Amino acid sequence: MKYSSQIKPISYLKSHTAEIVRDLTENRKPLLITQNGEAKLVVIDVKSFEESEETLALLKILALGNREIEQEKFRTIDEVFAELDTIDRS
Repeated sequence: MKYSSQIKPISYLKSHTAEIVRDLTENRKPLLITQNGEAKLVVIDVKSFEESEETLALLKILALGNREIEQEKFRTIDEVFAELDTIDRS
């Protein structure tokens, strides 16, 4: 995605807030806000933010799983099935 058309100064944000909210909600493209020619923040719609948060949470879970595998903190499938067999017989 090209963000070059989605860069606006903070003065634009101040004077076009309603239009920006409408565009972000409809197009779901992030808007980069600059101040004194420097990138300062990114504005996104709530739906995109929620999706990003869910994605980050899943990536954290995967990273934790990989770390546990590296530290050999896991059980083989045979061990899990053996444990389930003992539970079923109880």
